[in-house]
Amino acid sequence: MIETKNLEFSYNHGKENEFRVLKGLNFSVKKGSFTVILGHNGSGKSTLAKHFNAILLPCGGSCFVEGLDTKDPSLLWEIRKRVGMVFQNPDNQIVATVVEEDVAFGPENLGVKSEEIRKRVDNALKAVGMYEYRKSAPHHLSGGQKQRVAIAGIIAMEPEYIVLDEPTAMLDPVGRKEVIKTITNLNKTMGITIVLITHYMDEAVGADRVVVMDGGEIIMDGTPREVFRQVKALKDTGLDVPQVTELCYILRQNGVDIRDDVLTVDECREEIIKIYNKHSAKGQKYD
Repeated sequence: MIETKNLEFSYNHGKENEFRVLKGLNFSVKKGSFTVILGHNGSGKSTLAKHFNAILLPCGGSCFVEGLDTKDPSLLWEIRKRVGMVFQNPDNQIVATVVEEDVAFGPENLGVKSEEIRKRVDNALKAVGMYEYRKSAPHHLSGGQKQRVAIAGIIAMEPEYIVLDEPTAMLDPVGRKEVIKTITNLNKTMGITIVLITHYMDEAVGADRVVVMDGGEIIMDGTPREVFRQVKALKDTGLDVPQVTELCYILRQNGVDIRDDVLTVDECREEIIKIYNKHSAKGQKYD
């Protein structure tokens, strides 16, 4: 697993303008899981994510990847082979002028043999639904397609974990949907451990676990249903909830007896039909 123990981090550490971001964080990610980390800007979620493959190093405490201490410089290569990172802007991650060459870049740097690289590139592009674009120029692709190519480049390196730091922040709704579908598929069908940092609440619905950060600390940790039913507490920290969850919350405030852990449109529709049928059977009307 990935694990932090009493993790501390400050920007400008030891200087007069030091800014403390992570405050004794204890956190772990189980292998094969899909974890979403939420938090408003400045909550520390991206700073935490960058510790997972040693982009940032602890100022106090420790971060371990499969038992490997990220502070040990001799382990850096092994850690980054295990944990791949995908960032916000796909344009900053694409280095080649042809899609398949870009996906091959990572394995080439790992010293993988040519025949194996060919196999990995094809498999990675198929995994993200971009195989038919393998000969295309990346600048001709949409934002969502570019981000899927960036993810394919990480897959081709065969990491055990993929950490995605707000990968849909710069995409339109169609692109966001494409990327989240790809991420979910990688977790469910390939068993890759996913850690997704996002500020879009709807992207967290399909996760195994949702962690909410505020002020460099974890303030909520549970399944999506357990976390999102705490509508008022989330709003008090400056966060929203999935739209259908908020709709049900408003209905409850107005006297409608509806579940407080609804996450999807289908669930919401089923609940409303149940309520309608229940009152129809009693001869009551709902306006």
